Amino acid sequence: MTNLKLGKLPDRTPSKITITVSAELSQALNDYAVLYRQAYGESETVAELIPYMLHGFLEGDRAFAKARKEGVPAAGASEKPRRQSASTTDNA
Repeated sequence: MTNLKLGKLPDRTPSKITITVSAELSQALNDYAVLYRQAYGESETVAELIPYMLHGFLEGDRAFAKARKEGVPAAGASEKPRRQSASTTDNA
């Protein structure tokens, strides 16, 4: 087997995630998209911006980076995510 300088590319299959956000967060995201258009002269939808926003957030979280480097324990496959009540969700 040949050892190329470029390693095997990672899985690039996109994953679709559906979320519900508060009206306040939705408005903030729409406002951000407007400011993005003003700053760069290009219109991007909120859905197009969110993955990059999340990536930037995770990249900037030092505690998260440290935990990943040390090996994050695998989430229980049988665990179901907890649903938050409407009042808890609005505070996010």
